Amino acid sequence: MANVISIKKGLTLNLKGKAPEKYLASSGRAKTYAIVPDDYVGLVPKLAVQVGDRVQAGTPIVYHKASPALKLTSPVSGEVVAVNRGAKRKILSIEIKPDGQQEFKTFDVQGLTSKSREEILATLLESGLFAFFKQRPYDRIANPEVAPRDIFVTANFTAPLAPNFDFLVKGREAELQLALDALTKLTSGKVYLGVKPGSLSGVKVVERVEVSGPHPAGLVGTLINHIKPINKEEVVWTLKATDLLVIGRFLKTGQVNFSRTVALTGSDAKQHGYMELLPGARFSEAFPEGLAIKAEHERVIDGDVFTGVKVDADHEFISYQCDQITVIPEGDDVHDMFGWALPGFGKFSMSRSFFSWLTPKSKEYVLDARLQGGVRAMIMSGEYDKVFPLDIYPEFLLKSIIAFNITDMENRGIYEVAPEDFCVCEFVDTSKMPLQQIVRQGLDELYKEMN
Repeated sequence: MANVISIKKGLTLNLKGKAPEKYLASSGRAKTYAIVPDDYVGLVPKLAVQVGDRVQAGTPIVYHKASPALKLTSPVSGEVVAVNRGAKRKILSIEIKPDGQQEFKTFDVQGLTSKSREEILATLLESGLFAFFKQRPYDRIANPEVAPRDIFVTANFTAPLAPNFDFLVKGREAELQLALDALTKLTSGKVYLGVKPGSLSGVKVVERVEVSGPHPAGLVGTLINHIKPINKEEVVWTLKATDLLVIGRFLKTGQVNFSRTVALTGSDAKQHGYMELLPGARFSEAFPEGLAIKAEHERVIDGDVFTGVKVDADHEFISYQCDQITVIPEGDDVHDMFGWALPGFGKFSMSRSFFSWLTPKSKEYVLDARLQGGVRAMIMSGEYDKVFPLDIYPEFLLKSIIAFNITDMENRGIYEVAPEDFCVCEFVDTSKMPLQQIVRQGLDELYKEMN
């Protein structure tokens, strides 16, 4: 029988623009595909190729300076055409022009799940698929040299307009199970799989945990906190189940194929549904006709509205962990008369500032990207506690991070959290504080201090 967790604190943000469970036609290949090292927190990139080199899909392109065995590999076969650099010659991206043949580098995966931990780990590292693994503490790319206490996987996506994993995994259950079998060999502890009630009842060899409740019930941080919290000097690895589908396909075929099914969502999206995409493509090339219903005043997000990244000149490539693309109004062309002073029957609010709290919970809202307020000092009103389900006092932890009081940060649970755990707190925050950015900077600074 599965463990059952019921989350009461959180927020279900019911937005307009859900993806119906149907597949959309893909727009075809892009002119170039890129690897962006900054998408992998903690990775210090070193080039393994030069401009002009010909590569196969699965050929190492970049390796991690601190752990050379950890590599990022090419999504396509073709020619390396550009290494884009920024300040101090920092590698921003490596672009590869596909040759149209898609030749795969072949790996020996026959019976791999029955082999030793070292053999499985070496294959995942060489193929570039280990880059999907993250670790806590510090919420950064996992260190393959440190064995995890446990591994936590989430297959319960509760963010606004999030894809339905049951639809994504349909017909690929064997690949998911193959990847889970491999995970059990990578830890001496347990593999925990967080699912929504009634989902994935046929999985084996792992601890299946049913999690119900509002967002962030589906986040891996919530799963960890309620199952087995992290103590100082302990390390756990985390994954999304959608990344496991990529790994499972690799273990089945021996070929590195990063393609994944992405949900197109949002009130202003030109089309809604699921589409098979190969990450690394420019958004403008993958969707030449655009993603938004209007040419201007729209925001395209790689991810969900809580934790996603705005698509612009600094983020022009589809990330390798993208499961959802969201399009909402930017809001820079909207001017509300009297602002919050009007009744606001159609406006969403966590408080009872607007009469919309009288409307049914099933009502779908169209929200834009405006902050709807100015930045001010942190207000200790307890509003974070209403939507934060972890056994941590969020306001006090955030204050200790801002002050960078290491002892207080440790005592208040810094090793357990990631920026995404504070996404709902950031949304409801009256003070409009960039809470996820604060947590990210605190974790990075703490990592430097402790290592």
